[in-house]
Amino acid sequence: MPPENDLADHADGVLLFSDVLGGGIYRWSPASGVTNVVPKRRGVGGMALHADGGVVVTGRDLQHVSGSDTRTLLSLEGATGFNDMTTDRDGSVYLGALRFNPFAGETPVPGDIWRVDAAGTATKLFGDIEWPNGIGLSPDGNTIYTCDYAADHVVAYDLDSSGEAKDRRVFAKPDSGSTDGLAVDVEGGIWVALASAGGIGRYSPDGALDEILDVPAGFVTSLCFGGADGRDLFITTMDNSEDAERRGTVFATRAAVAGLPRPLATI
Repeated sequence: MPPENDLADHADGVLLFSDVLGGGIYRWSPASGVTNVVPKRRGVGGMALHADGGVVVTGRDLQHVSGSDTRTLLSLEGATGFNDMTTDRDGSVYLGALRFNPFAGETPVPGDIWRVDAAGTATKLFGDIEWPNGIGLSPDGNTIYTCDYAADHVVAYDLDSSGEAKDRRVFAKPDSGSTDGLAVDVEGGIWVALASAGGIGRYSPDGALDEILDVPAGFVTSLCFGGADGRDLFITTMDNSEDAERRGTVFATRAAVAGLPRPLATI
């Protein structure tokens, strides 16, 4: 891997994103543009920076990639792969396990949500998520949100002092589209990529729809916050209605509320 593509160190002002279907993890910066830093790896639905450098990525298994070094953190029997992920203040990773192959057009089989506290050490928090997708934690860490793309809703659980998930409920269900990627802001607002509805919905902590941000695309897949003040909002799509030749696109805009900082993974 060439030095300019090295993922061993974190750099301010750099955006990482994946091509789930085509494969690869890409790095963008204003100075160098776009470079492919992890070629060929497919199915990467989630990423998190690691405290020791590099990035934790999903796919067939959960891996820590740092420079030319790759370390497997978790694989599960019966799981076809892992989709989205997030981290908590202790550096643990939360992620969704898929139990079917979406790329082969298989009918969804309910998957599950896991917490990984160390390499090879994982706890199943809950199941019955047909198609696990976006995942996030409330600012106080006491609530976990998970998008179920097949069921078109966001599920919420309370996390008790031991980390056990309790009191399942449907947190939000959009009027159109589905629920793909997810991010949380500092006020506890839940931002959801609305897939075929072509936008982003922000839901207040009580589950009420606060606003919808229209995106120039027919299918919006995910989002994240960044920038010096946390208000830069990056949005990924499967297409571009303003320029069809661009196909899947990363859009950037400004949000009125800063995103919740994502802790570094330590596993």
